[in-house]
Amino acid sequence: MDQKHIMVKNNQNLYSFFKFYTNQLKNSLDKININKLEKIINLLEKKFKSKNKVFICGNGGSAAISKHYICDYLKLLRQNTNFKPKIISLVDNIELITAISNDINYSDIFKYQAESLCEKNDLILIISSSGNSQNVIKLARWAKKEGVKVISFTGFDGGLIKKLSFLNININEKNYGRIEDSHHILMHIMMHFLSIKNRNKKLTL
Repeated sequence: MDQKHIMVKNNQNLYSFFKFYTNQLKNSLDKININKLEKIINLLEKKFKSKNKVFICGNGGSAAISKHYICDYLKLLRQNTNFKPKIISLVDNIELITAISNDINYSDIFKYQAESLCEKNDLILIISSSGNSQNVIKLARWAKKEGVKVISFTGFDGGLIKKLSFLNININEKNYGRIEDSHHILMHIMMHFLSIKNRNKKLTL
């Protein structure tokens, strides 16, 4: 078999996989409850307008998405609207996270921070593909006890976090990549929609 034939065959396999992956991603997004998503957007808008804090966290890839929220909401949303969003990541301070992990317990890394920083009218946003990580479960349970609302974005069957949340968007998928892709897309959709709704200048979308 010559090299040209091998390359064509590999390209065909990649094309098929590409179509499968993106179709599955679109199917997951098509199943999202838009009314529930709108409620989440409205709640975020309310917190930004009232100058309450929004805390956000997750593990692994979800931690990366959490950090991206800070970049886009703190910079772009403020740049395009009159909001000065107080959005804070609980995954940023590696020194604090390792200290809590080492001296107390890894499962306390988010709850411990929230106990000092979070007030009743603030909002907690949790991103968790499994919905069952102990550190976000502890945070959600603490929030529920303290009367702090939790919004969550989950995957698979939503896990325990889905049940502990005030509002939840669950991506009923078993592939971590597509779950995280969906969560990331939703992050951008919410930010851009809030920018359009509250814009103070012409936006390019």
